Amino acid sequence: MVTAVKYRKALINSPIEGCIRESLKGISERYEILIDEVGFDQNHIHIFCGAPPRLSPLRVISIIKSITARQIFKQFPKLKKEELWGGEFWSDGKYIGTVGEAASEKTIRNYIHNQSLDKKEADNRMKQLKLFKL
Repeated sequence: MVTAVKYRKALINSPIEGCIRESLKGISERYEILIDEVGFDQNHIHIFCGAPPRLSPLRVISIIKSITARQIFKQFPKLKKEELWGGEFWSDGKYIGTVGEAASEKTIRNYIHNQSLDKKEADNRMKQLKLFKL
């Protein structure tokens, strides 16, 4: 599963990553969702998980997005007012893929584990993209 921050803003830093990880632990215990791998980038996350058959993949991503957003806004209220203009943390879009014949579990785990850019490299890229200091 992949979900992005609203407006693709680069808001996921170490403290927010920690908040998401803690939220995912609680979600895992409460809903019996096994979170195997989580990969963070500055503006999106990848989650490799398993859930009981009673929960559809769409329901799983909805649970994850709503609870993590609530916890992020609870711990970082300035984000809601200053960065996201009082809106939502996650964008409406999402990607949900399943492991089957075409994609092996090992391949997906490796991708998620290695998908995040080195933080210094990502910071340098963001600096290059800015035309004006605002």
